[in-house]
Amino acid sequence: MKVIFAGTPEFAAIALKAIIDAGYEVPLVLTQPDRPAGRGMQLQASAVKQLALTHQIPVAQPISLRLDGKYPEVAQEAHELLRNTPHDVMVVAAYGLILPQSCLSIPRLGCINIHGSLLPRWRGAAPIHRAIEAGDAETGITIMQMEEGLDTGPMLKRRAIPITATDTTASLHDQLATLGGEMIVEALRQLTVAPMQATTQPEDGVCYATKISKEEAAINFDASAAEIDRKIRAFNPFPAAHANIDGTIIKFWRAEVAKGDSQLPSGSIIDASGQQGILISCEGGKSVLRVLELQKPGGKRLAVQDFLQGFPLKAGQVFQS
Repeated sequence: MKVIFAGTPEFAAIALKAIIDAGYEVPLVLTQPDRPAGRGMQLQASAVKQLALTHQIPVAQPISLRLDGKYPEVAQEAHELLRNTPHDVMVVAAYGLILPQSCLSIPRLGCINIHGSLLPRWRGAAPIHRAIEAGDAETGITIMQMEEGLDTGPMLKRRAIPITATDTTASLHDQLATLGGEMIVEALRQLTVAPMQATTQPEDGVCYATKISKEEAAINFDASAAEIDRKIRAFNPFPAAHANIDGTIIKFWRAEVAKGDSQLPSGSIIDASGQQGILISCEGGKSVLRVLELQKPGGKRLAVQDFLQGFPLKAGQVFQS
């Protein structure tokens, strides 16, 4: 079986590697155009492109696939490339471009998507972040037959994993990426033998995981300590939850809910001795957050005691969003 692969970030690269390692021929990879990255803002190839080039796989980087969009000539060229590249199926994972029906209908066996949630929950761009932020007990991978709607296609395989109290988007991403690679290889093996049975997504329980914005990362201490803890974990590693104290933006990397309450206003430091982390009053004193790892501007991520040596804090100071 010949597999065209479309994807961009590390999540997708792990799936592509699993497909290559399983012995499937990949005649073409589609990925996003190179983007500026790093302090020097040099153009950088995506994780998928880097892996493809390592394996001498041809790479295409169209800016659009929509024939009726802003770049119809680019899209037409990409369509012709797909039609002229012998293949049986296209596998898509975190590609970042909309695939119109004109693309979905080209592969003989259609297009299959690796999605990082238990559909129909968390359709859309940021399913891992939103699952942690919402306090979901579990998440997982859904292998889905693609159609024009946003993550609305029938499900081919679905497997759950728990979300623990310490999981971050970074840790959950790695688990789901590995699981996605395993499941797509299983799906391709099944497709080689016979068509897979598809299950229509239920209408109940649909949620949309909107794209993460930097503005969301500001911590509002009027929320509960549990909500703030989830936000810190959901926005680790990007865009990093943060708060302002006396004009300095501090990033919060690790925290937990502490026992007890407080008489102090939201955002007030209760204890900054470092022995128990930094204790902060939340939701008007109804709950308390214990902060364990922080970062000052230009500094490194540090455990509380190390952080306080270079950036002392004291009880009564107030963090603001």
